[in-house]
Amino acid sequence: MTPRRLAPPEMDAAADIHRIAFAERLPMLAGLHTPAETRAFFRDALFPRCEFWGIGTPLQGFIALAPGWVEQFYVLPPAQGRGIGDALLRHAQSRQRELRLWTFQRNAPARRFYERRGFVAIDETDGSGNEERDPDVLYRWTA
Repeated sequence: MTPRRLAPPEMDAAADIHRIAFAERLPMLAGLHTPAETRAFFRDALFPRCEFWGIGTPLQGFIALAPGWVEQFYVLPPAQGRGIGDALLRHAQSRQRELRLWTFQRNAPARRFYERRGFVAIDETDGSGNEERDPDVLYRWTA
């Protein structure tokens, strides 16, 4: 499994993966934005400032990287547990010396995934600073 750089026409597929995976893992927090709003955010706000890498045709998972940050990272639920997330995260780690990312405190599977791959929790919030208003945790990995 080799990640490939995603192009602008693939942003709708990435946005759809985000919505599907988020709704599966955290249904109580899903639905803040319409599909059209999410697609526009990926195309107009994220793509210009992030490198997007993905696996699969059709796309099964992606990671969006900004300098020092994992901005977005999602794998379709039926494709989880098949090494896609691992390959994407290893690719990100090979490109940067340090990475940070946020996840929700209640997302125990994501937390275990990151911790098994060397990420360390460095901060927790009460959620007042995110649009979901749900407690989150900041992770850091260094090479």
